[in-house]
Amino acid sequence: MNSEQIIKELIDKNISITTAESCTGGRVASEITKYAGVSSIYPGSVVSYSNEIKQKVLNVHKSTLKNFGAVSRECVKEMLDGVMELMGADISVAISGIAGPTGGTKEKPVGLVYIGVKYKDKLFIEKNIFDGDRNEIQEKTKNRAFEIVEKII
Repeated sequence: MNSEQIIKELIDKNISITTAESCTGGRVASEITKYAGVSSIYPGSVVSYSNEIKQKVLNVHKSTLKNFGAVSRECVKEMLDGVMELMGADISVAISGIAGPTGGTKEKPVGLVYIGVKYKDKLFIEKNIFDGDRNEIQEKTKNRAFEIVEKII
């Protein structure tokens, strides 16, 4: 299924979706809003590039950021919960990673991205290491997020 078919299915089933994005800068949100009728299931999203916004808006704990970093499974879990609570949606998608070309380390290289999806009692958080330039990493992340949403619904 492509993103349009996924969005159509969400609309048909009246399942709302929200996003909390960091390294993708709103690409998933942009893809969702390309389709007519989406306002019935898409209350909005948060692009939380800074740790301060992750804390203030998404309720990511300072201790999580200190102990695990923004690019971590733990941070993405809290982003999922925070945006779901904020937007009141049925499904939340959260993404945090390093799109590059700078910012990577040996432990957390450029291309490392955590993608999480939460729906009802289902929680899925995946660690990926994508190759390519910044644009390619962001695009691959966006596409993978939709694949996960498709599987979880």
